[in-house]
Amino acid sequence: MEVWDLYDRNRNKLKEIHTRGEPIPKGKYHLVVHVWIQNEQGELLLSKRHPDKSYGGYWECTGGSVIAGENSLQGACREVAEELGLPLQMETAQLLQHEVRENHHLDTWLFFSNIAIEELTLQPEEVIDAKWVTKQTYQQMRERGQIVPTIHDFYALVPSKKPRYC
Repeated sequence: MEVWDLYDRNRNKLKEIHTRGEPIPKGKYHLVVHVWIQNEQGELLLSKRHPDKSYGGYWECTGGSVIAGENSLQGACREVAEELGLPLQMETAQLLQHEVRENHHLDTWLFFSNIAIEELTLQPEEVIDAKWVTKQTYQQMRERGQIVPTIHDFYALVPSKKPRYC
């Protein structure tokens, strides 16, 4: 059972928790993260969603809900470790965007890694494949509708982002 902290619209943490799967009360929000990972060649790491999930078979950056007691950065690192088996270096993190959506606050993060696909450990109930893609391939995948549509276009968020390693 996954439990989330609840927030108000201004991202003030409330003294309330919420159980995943139950409707979120109107006017309350939980915290969600999207995590982009880029390598030294400027490629993006995409994962393919399990067919039984919403948008099953679509490609995406890693992401998910932040659990109770975590902050956004901790949630981003945990989600990537769970879904891809990739430990991230927090010092490479760059917060790209905060956004308020219908029932959640969304933080979009950028991390850097050169991990080989063969070194990933995919969480089978969440992820069925992963790959590094160039900017051109990513844009073609978006045009073909292969990317989860609720995810912002990485290159619209950071049009000239070059990899930065600590």
